[in-house]
Amino acid sequence: QVQLVDSGGGLVQPGGSLRLSCAASGRIFNINEMAWYRQAPEKERELVAAASSDGTTIYADSVKGRFAISRDNAKNTVYLQMNSLKPEDTAVYYCNANRILTMNDGTLYDLWGQGTQVTVSS
Repeated sequence: QVQLVDSGGGLVQPGGSLRLSCAASGRIFNINEMAWYRQAPEKERELVAAASSDGTTIYADSVKGRFAISRDNAKNTVYLQMNSLKPEDTAVYYCNANRILTMNDGTLYDLWGQGTQVTVSS
């Protein structure tokens, strides 16, 4: 069974940095798309950054120049380096993986991690 486990959240002061990690476990050939979303209280979940297996990346305008997404395809892991954090970055961050080619279960779509809390506050 393929699962996503995300980690790395915590409490940080404004201007600080955090690095989130998300590892996909299971018998996997390839993951086409991996992404980070976030959801703040009373707001809808929004895309933060995404990375395709071909190296293409996209970012929300609100995080451009501050956040960087990267992948280690050999480890089926995606990272989110977050710098210059602001209070408005406070949210639960969720890892997402889409179009996962597995050894036993065919192609899986739209899997989510359990979420990790990021709080930016002084």
